[in-house]
Amino acid sequence: MFYFGVNLHTYFKGLITFEGSSKSGGESTDSLSSKAETQLEAESPSSKKASSDQQTFDQTHLQPLPGQQQLEMASDNIRTGPSQNQSVAKQPLEKTLRRLAQNREAAKKSRLRKKAYVQQLESSRIKLTQLEQELQRARSQGLFLGGGAGAGVDISSGAAIFDMEYARWLEDDHRHMSELRTGLHAHLSDGDLRVIVDGYISHYDEIFQLKGAAAKSDVFHLITGMWTTPAERCFLWMGGFRPSELIKMLIAQLDPLTEQQVVGIYSLQQSSQQAEEALSQGLDQLQQSLIDTIAGGSVSDGMQHMIVALGKLSNLEGFVRQADNLRQQTLHQLRRILTVRQAARCFLVIGEYYGRLRALSSLWSSRPRESLISDDSSCQTTTDLQMVHPTQSHFPNF
Repeated sequence: MFYFGVNLHTYFKGLITFEGSSKSGGESTDSLSSKAETQLEAESPSSKKASSDQQTFDQTHLQPLPGQQQLEMASDNIRTGPSQNQSVAKQPLEKTLRRLAQNREAAKKSRLRKKAYVQQLESSRIKLTQLEQELQRARSQGLFLGGGAGAGVDISSGAAIFDMEYARWLEDDHRHMSELRTGLHAHLSDGDLRVIVDGYISHYDEIFQLKGAAAKSDVFHLITGMWTTPAERCFLWMGGFRPSELIKMLIAQLDPLTEQQVVGIYSLQQSSQQAEEALSQGLDQLQQSLIDTIAGGSVSDGMQHMIVALGKLSNLEGFVRQADNLRQQTLHQLRRILTVRQAARCFLVIGEYYGRLRALSSLWSSRPRESLISDDSSCQTTTDLQMVHPTQSHFPNF
């Protein structure tokens, strides 16, 4: 009985234990079964094929189109905020506006240059017409303005271009002279007056550049002074003014000068005179060499001597260039030695001096023919008297 009770108790205890384990075991069994089913499905060929087909479909049909991709990028840019887009769009706009402003400025300058060029051509045409009229009037009066024109020899194209440029330069010279005169009378400040003086220096630099180009094309036209008036031609030295003579004329016009300025000006005059003598000696040697070349040799070798003489004549251009360099350096040295107001007076005196020479030539050319005949007769009578008086003094007995 006792044994039966013990066994019954053991049976119920085991039954309770089995039910608890069956519950936990059921849950573990379900998880194990689900894992096993998943593993079986993964390892099965049909599941592998299905997954690969699914991936192929995704890659083929779900890939974004190009337009869609651009829209996505645009939407990303929109999401980044309007500030970045505004800065990016602002840069090309600023470049475009800057380029348009530059184009407008360039077009404006081009129009101004074209207008100045047209005015220059018009003034040159008027000047050429005036020269032709003066030449016709002089020929009708029996006068000849210059050896080349009087002999009926046409000047070269380079010389004609230089004459036109020189006429334009003279017009600019009148304008610069007016600015200098107005600046001195208005008592401008040294800064404003310096701008005018520097402009006048640049104005003279321009004529030296024009003469350099003319020397290459026709050095005889330049060195003989056919581009100047007859009165100016009397004082020419190698196609221009003598720097030492110009300084001598200016010294009396620039008082008062400091002691240092006087020393500097006299030193400049002495160095200019030495350079002039050296150039004059070189030109004399060239002329003597040309005489020997042309006159020497036999008649049969004449052409060979002409070729040699042409080679020597090409050295004339070098002499004219060196003389113009000396003139240009003299003007720049005067500008450095003098004060601003003294330099303004200096260039004003130079301009007025050559203006009076040109006016003197115009008066001389416009004299009536009758006065010329009377002057010729008076000169002849004076010459006869000068020739008679010495003869009478040598022979008092007769």
